Amino acid sequence: MLSRLRTDRWVRLVVVLVVLGCAGYALHSRWSEAREALAALSPWLVAGSVAAALAGLGAQMLAWRAILADLGSPLPLPTAARVMFVGQLGKYLPGSVWAFVAQVELARDHEVARQRGITATVLAVAVTLTVNLAVAAATLPFTSEDAARRWWWALAVAPVLLAALHPRVLTPVIHAAVRLARRSRTVPDEELERVSGRGMAAAVGWSVAAWVPLSLSIWLLVAGVDDGARGPGALAASAGAYALAWTLGVLVVIAPAGLGIRELVLVVALAPLIDPGSALIVAALSRLVTTLGDILWAGAALLATRSAAASPPAR
Repeated sequence: MLSRLRTDRWVRLVVVLVVLGCAGYALHSRWSEAREALAALSPWLVAGSVAAALAGLGAQMLAWRAILADLGSPLPLPTAARVMFVGQLGKYLPGSVWAFVAQVELARDHEVARQRGITATVLAVAVTLTVNLAVAAATLPFTSEDAARRWWWALAVAPVLLAALHPRVLTPVIHAAVRLARRSRTVPDEELERVSGRGMAAAVGWSVAAWVPLSLSIWLLVAGVDDGARGPGALAASAGAYALAWTLGVLVVIAPAGLGIRELVLVVALAPLIDPGSALIVAALSRLVTTLGDILWAGAALLATRSAAASPPAR
């Protein structure tokens, strides 16, 4: 048993090093594109964009934590941050599904059963994508009539997906999926995961709240490259373009962290607002900002949990 634990630790260390290497490469690959833009932008705008991105990512973590708590496995805030943000670094490996696998396995270290971890992660992704599309549907019409016609499907699908998040719709789907995965035996009802309206409302609330700083993050970059895009309409249009790009980047799982897909969609969605050259700069900078945010959150969560583990217990 002891030798197995040591082996597991070495395997995890190697995996973490590989993931950090991929995340570092993602930063390096975008640095040449973003360097000139960073030099031209105000450092306060860039710092504000990074800070806003960190706040948005933190709110998304709280959405996942709310779902996990609703399923019966509440985690302390530092532990939840460590599990999610360290696991999310796996998205920089080819095939973004590794982030979700890592998240589930890290949660198991804290007595979260694999089935529950998978359920919470899948639900969190569903909530994120649904809220993203809802944000896009609510804000893209501010860009132009052409943008609303081009992305009509986002406007049509968003309310359907929001309705599908209701526990009366969602719970039977979860139960059917669990029974299908374990079709070799009958699964007792007490082993099936159940979500509540309160838990899903909390997750949706945190996901919606995340888009306040995320919208600000992308808008600061847009305003930095184009002085004419500084009004409330530009803020709404930037949020819609970013939400749509984020959604399609997640759905194309073969691309590490949606690399290439997210930038392409963002450039197209921002075309009515700013010129293509400026949109390319924003796309490169947004990738740099979010990658830096992922790494900073993972590092902060590791430091926080290590400090908690090293501190002596209270009397």
